[in-house]
Amino acid sequence: MKIEPYIAQLLYRYQCVTVPGFGAFLTEIQSAQLNESSNSFSPPKKMISFNANLKNNDGLLANHIAQAEKTSYEYAVSAIQYEVFLWKKALEENAIFSIKNVGDFCLNADANLVFTPYDQTNYLTNSFGLSPFVSPLVKREIFEQKIEAIEENQTIALIPEEARRMNPYLKYAAIFVLGLGLTAGVGYPIFQNQIATQTTLVETAVQKQVQNKIQEATFFIETPIPAVTLSVKSAAEVKMSYHIMAGVYREEKNAQKTYNQLIHLGYKARRIAPNRHGLFPVLYGSYATIAEAEKAKQEIQKKHNPEAWILIQSL
Repeated sequence: MKIEPYIAQLLYRYQCVTVPGFGAFLTEIQSAQLNESSNSFSPPKKMISFNANLKNNDGLLANHIAQAEKTSYEYAVSAIQYEVFLWKKALEENAIFSIKNVGDFCLNADANLVFTPYDQTNYLTNSFGLSPFVSPLVKREIFEQKIEAIEENQTIALIPEEARRMNPYLKYAAIFVLGLGLTAGVGYPIFQNQIATQTTLVETAVQKQVQNKIQEATFFIETPIPAVTLSVKSAAEVKMSYHIMAGVYREEKNAQKTYNQLIHLGYKARRIAPNRHGLFPVLYGSYATIAEAEKAKQEIQKKHNPEAWILIQSL
């Protein structure tokens, strides 16, 4: 069974996908980028990295494979172990192997594992359908040169002899139009002043009538105005969709033991209902936003469990 497609599927949904016995793929969101040298724009995307120290089974990949293949959890775990065996064998024989749509692995001179991610696949669902594009460079010097060339090539218009003969008549017409304009310029302000005076008289009369009506009016309130009630959602009603996973256990007593330990350490731990495979999940806590969950996860990884990861699910 090839587990590469299932790793790629989980990278769209989760920030950490662990392959038991091999390592964990981590994702980090990168904002849109501008490459000034090529005038190209790249949309936001998830950057993939690899941590060979996170090898413990958190149940995420095995449960996903078992659900997709409609098989048991134990068989999925065995399939992952066998695939990891083939990967390590390929590294020993060829010092390199690839995971489709994820990246390449190779061994350096010190026999350490080196991961090179693929750039062709964007695992950020918010950027679905977006692709890089190139914007042509605008050179303002070209437009300025074109304008100067147009100005230099302008032609001189010659006035025909018949047009010159008509110039005296045009002068008289211009004098007549100028006289009309001066008359209108003197009469129009006088007309405007009359309109403004009449408008002021009308507004004054209306204001007096309004004031008289207000003074004569009497208001009666027969029944008291009902109080305004504001409903505020309690903390229990806020939707907690981001959960930090502590572990998934086959035995309920082990899940309860971990839960008691986390409560004793001061965490707001939770136990949720068993999943369809009969496993018992235990959470460090639940949060309303991804920012809160990410901050709490970093503190937990630093102080208590470096393999803690975020589960995004409405419970």
